[in-house]
This record gives sequence, structure tokens and C-alpha cells, in this order.
Amino acid sequence: MSIKPVIVVHGGAWAIPDSLAEGSVQGVRLAAGAGYRLLKAGGSAVDAVEAAVRSMEDNPVFDAGVGSVLNADGEVEMDAVIMDGRDLRSGAVGCVQNIKNPISLARAVMEKTDHTLIVGKGANKFAEEVGAVTLPTEELVTETARREWEQLMKYHTTVTTLFGARSDVQKEPDPVVQGHDTVGAVVLDAQGNIAFGTSTGGITAKRPGRIGDSPIIGAGGYADNAGGGVSTTGHGESIAKVCLAKHITHLMEGGMDPQTASETALTFMFKRVQGSGGVVVLNNCGNIGKHFTTERMAWAWIKDGVLHYGLNPGDDFNECVQ
Repeated sequence: MSIKPVIVVHGGAWAIPDSLAEGSVQGVRLAAGAGYRLLKAGGSAVDAVEAAVRSMEDNPVFDAGVGSVLNADGEVEMDAVIMDGRDLRSGAVGCVQNIKNPISLARAVMEKTDHTLIVGKGANKFAEEVGAVTLPTEELVTETARREWEQLMKYHTTVTTLFGARSDVQKEPDPVVQGHDTVGAVVLDAQGNIAFGTSTGGITAKRPGRIGDSPIIGAGGYADNAGGGVSTTGHGESIAKVCLAKHITHLMEGGMDPQTASETALTFMFKRVQGSGGVVVLNNCGNIGKHFTTERMAWAWIKDGVLHYGLNPGDDFNECVQ
């Protein structure tokens, strides 16, 4: 039986302002297309995940790679992870600096070391060994990110401001200001293999050395051919506390469809730790789930040559692709 390849991506679940709305949607559409073209040409799930995430890392609209936010010291520290559902191999980097595409460095960790996670100076030393492309901080950081850093350093409101729940999730919505969040992708290839990747610059004005959920297997994402794959986004500390990605794959392994599993797990996270976020999900049959409890999440998926995308709750625009 032939398997139809599928890709689903997100550009972060947070209070996306109108000024970044169009760019965010266009960015996830382009990222999904980049991965899907590889799949149509016979590429692997891991190849497609890397291509999709790199597309968003290269896009300054997103908080990953170029466009990353600044920590409390005014520096960029990025995290990324990739996982192959065939054998559960994974690679991740944390608090890495001046790397253009952290997702590719994470893949190098998976394929060229015996480790799953390398952080800080060790990650940058490894980047030198494998010849990873670097950029100076000023080329990674946008003017928007600098203004956001100045505002949030002054008022210390990052988490409640950027990752507040929608008004239909809690009674009073949090104020909306500019901010950023994680990007990610989940893929099912023509051989039936699943992979996921997640990349982020973290939370604006975070403490130096802070690592959230993104590079943590089972939290920032998970991929297993036996069940499916997930990439998460939102408030990292909350996601890590409930092991959100593994929670979702566990629900799918128990027979729950991806959409119901996504909604169930995010509802649990909000009730249990008052955390908000979003997910994109695939099961091993190629069925798709996506859900978010923040104000907005940019997402896109392609299956059977049709691109679906959206930003606001209830959105589902679609068009044919090559």
C-alpha cells in the first residue's frame, strides 16, 4: 500500500500582533512547501523536517535562527531538536549562540555523536567541528526583537503577556504586545516514517542559560513510527511540566485521533499548570491534528497536493500546490 506523504508546520502559538500576522502565515506556507517538495521527490521525513524548519529559521518573522529574541543580558541563546521515528534517534542543542540554523546542528548531534543534547559552550564547540554556518548577533536580531526586549525588561511581563490564554479559554484575555515563539514541523514520508523538529530563540528577557521545553524529548516534541509525531509551542516551562508531546503520542497510541488528543492534552495542561500553547500532530496513518489555546498560532499542512493554513481560531484556508 502506497503512503501519501504529509507535512504539518507551526510558526509559534502566542499573541501574534496584526503587524506580523501576514508574514507569519506566509512563512508557514513557504515552510510547508519546502518540506513537501522534498517529500514528493522521494526525500525522507528527517530531510523534510529540516528543510521546513530551516525555512522558518531563515525568516526574521519567527523566533528561531534569524529573528531570535534576546535574553536578559541582551544575547541570543537558541535551542533546537530533531527526532527520527524509525528508531527514536534524536539530537538537540541548547543555549547555542550565533548559529544560523540550529536545526541542522541538532541533526548533526543526532547523526555524528553518541549524545542526544549538547548545550552552551559545548554546543558551539561542536558547531565549529562540523562547520556550522555562524552569524554575528546583530544579524540574528531584528529591530522588532530589540524594541520588545527593551519593553519587557522594563515591565517584566513576558510570560503572561506573550503566552496568555485566549478569552474563550480563560475569562479575561491578557494584553497583546509583540513577541515571538517556537517553530516546528512534523512529517510522514512515503516510506511510512515520521520525524519532528522544533527550533526556538526562547522567551524575550529570559535568564541567561534558560532552556525551555523545545530541545527536551517528550516536551518540545516526539516522533515514533508506532504512534505518531508532535511539535509543541507556547510557554516552555508549562509544556515541560506535563511532557506535552509524549502525552499526546500516548493518547494516540491508546486509539485517540490526533485532533482529539491535541485538544485533550492542551486542556489538561491549562487545568493542571495554567499554561497555554499549541501543537501540530500527525499519527502514523497521516491524520492531522492542530490546536492552540493562545490568541493565535500560524500553521500550515499539505496532503494530497492541497495546502491548508490559518492563524486565528476557526481558520482553514486552502489552495492546490504543485
